[in-house]
Amino acid sequence: MTNQNKACSKSYIAGVSFSIHPMSDQFIEIIKGALKEVDTSKVHMKTDDVTTTVRGKLVHVFDVTKAIFLHAAKTGEHVAFQATYSLGCPGDSQGEAFMAEDETLLNSSLVKDIKQSVASKFSLYPLGGGDYMDVIYAQIEAMKKHVSVSPTHYSTRLDGEAVAIFDGLENVFQATVEGGSSHTVMTVSISANSPSHKGDMKNG
Repeated sequence: MTNQNKACSKSYIAGVSFSIHPMSDQFIEIIKGALKEVDTSKVHMKTDDVTTTVRGKLVHVFDVTKAIFLHAAKTGEHVAFQATYSLGCPGDSQGEAFMAEDETLLNSSLVKDIKQSVASKFSLYPLGGGDYMDVIYAQIEAMKKHVSVSPTHYSTRLDGEAVAIFDGLENVFQATVEGGSSHTVMTVSISANSPSHKGDMKNG
């Protein structure tokens, strides 16, 4: 364990394991169509029979997953997204990651104007110490300027535009890392176009 900590203590590799579920008979076409529209050249991405894993710089991991979700959701079909984001060690390695030299986003400008109302819940787990609680509360407070924030059992609920929610989640995650957590994990559930959404906003 000591050697592993030394090997990854300075690693900035971020990763996410996610599943996206279009509630439609055309789910294969929706998923493949979303993937086709997203530039994944700055991350390592691998799909198996359970989930898709994306690894690389944090900004690119969020850029890719946000774009995949938005391109799937803009079809108007009910889409559910489940993800676990992680950065740090123990529990990570250098394998199967592509650390792009720059932080220029490849998908952000193409999805920033997609209007998509969503409901989301997230839970944040700083597993590596650090003075992080004040940081988390400050970031959640900042989210309230852009989305609706409410407490729920075991998580925090966010309602609003998908772009704003993804950006807020990335900011919370990054701030927690910078607050001193050597291993940060965040679980996220997002739903778009659900028949149960009240006042659901149509794509613009």
